[in-house]
Amino acid sequence: MSDDRHAKGSVSYLMEMGALKRSKRSGWWIVGVKDPETIAEHSFRTAVIGSILAMMEGADPARVALLCTFHDTQETRVGDIPWIGRRYLDAKKNETVTADQVADAHPAVAAGVQAIVDDYENGDSLEVVVAHDADKLECMIQGLEYLEQGYRNAQEWVDSTRAKLKTASAIELADAAQGMSSIDWQRTYLR
Repeated sequence: MSDDRHAKGSVSYLMEMGALKRSKRSGWWIVGVKDPETIAEHSFRTAVIGSILAMMEGADPARVALLCTFHDTQETRVGDIPWIGRRYLDAKKNETVTADQVADAHPAVAAGVQAIVDDYENGDSLEVVVAHDADKLECMIQGLEYLEQGYRNAQEWVDSTRAKLKTASAIELADAAQGMSSIDWQRTYLR
């Protein structure tokens, strides 16, 4: 394979990732949210949350942010399938989708992206545990924001994702989030 083909394959992957900026997190439609956040918006805040949790837990913040950044990249191909929908589908594993996504990319890109996704899906390091907690905590916080907007059915998502948190830091932040409004952050600067 020529270098030109690898470059085009790598850029194709980058362009495909742009679809995440347009793809909605469709699970929120089940609870009535008409215009939910995109997958990219979710992934961005998940990476920030992951970095913070890693700092609190003594894990590698850069590694956790990387895991979080790539955790839903397969959804360009399979969509954001809500848990209830997964009962009826036999979807390929995320590792398989990722391998297809990067098949024509530069070999170092293909190997690197596949390793990140494989670690997120199958690893058991502190960084992987923190990344999974970051994903759940982001969903919980998003649910709290939707509750504020009047989507009361989001409460079940808040409760179910909070119950799955594993690290002490994620639980601590979840407790704090449940006692705050989405605009409390600005009060620090308005004193």
